[in-house]
Amino acid sequence: MNWLDRVLLLLTGLVALYALARLYQAYNKTPRTAYLAYMLSFLVLLVAGVLLIAFGYDLLGSPWVVVVTTLIPLGLATGLVYDLKPQWAKAYLLYAVVGFLLVAAVYLGGMGATYGKFVMPFVHGIAGLTIIVLPLLAVSQSAAPAGFALVAVGGVLIGLGGIALSFLKAGKQFLFFSQPVVLTILAPLLLLMTLAYAWGFVKHLMAK
Repeated sequence: MNWLDRVLLLLTGLVALYALARLYQAYNKTPRTAYLAYMLSFLVLLVAGVLLIAFGYDLLGSPWVVVVTTLIPLGLATGLVYDLKPQWAKAYLLYAVVGFLLVAAVYLGGMGATYGKFVMPFVHGIAGLTIIVLPLLAVSQSAAPAGFALVAVGGVLIGLGGIALSFLKAGKQFLFFSQPVVLTILAPLLLLMTLAYAWGFVKHLMAK
């Protein structure tokens, strides 16, 4: 990992920390399950950035990293459902728990090369679509400010990045995302994704 990647990961951590602070303030003012789910995702982002700075991209080979970072899209997607479609919240929470357990069983059980190409697109795909569709729907219905649409942009980025990483972990290549390409764009991708999420959610919080 070069110095530029470390700088970008440090900035990613700072943005995640800022978003955490704003969400914590919102939760103290109005305790909501959605805020807790959002905070979980940003906390994982923060910790992941710090660990990557400390240990480099070799850390991505750990099955624990694959499992824990799955909490980022699942946390954000679950929070969005609780926030915008509470009537679906219990069913979606069940999906998130089952999806997380599937990822944990496959990767911690050493079956990532065999089943990861099925499980990860399923988990990241549904969570990613949720993160993309719900903010855009809320903005189109004037239920959220226009800036909230940036959360959908973050959803596209995390969806592509997550699927590409999962394919690499399984020994495959997703589209043109070879290992050198993924490692080259990973730090900028994480920063752009975190900025999009933070901006979108802060705009949403300010409108409440």
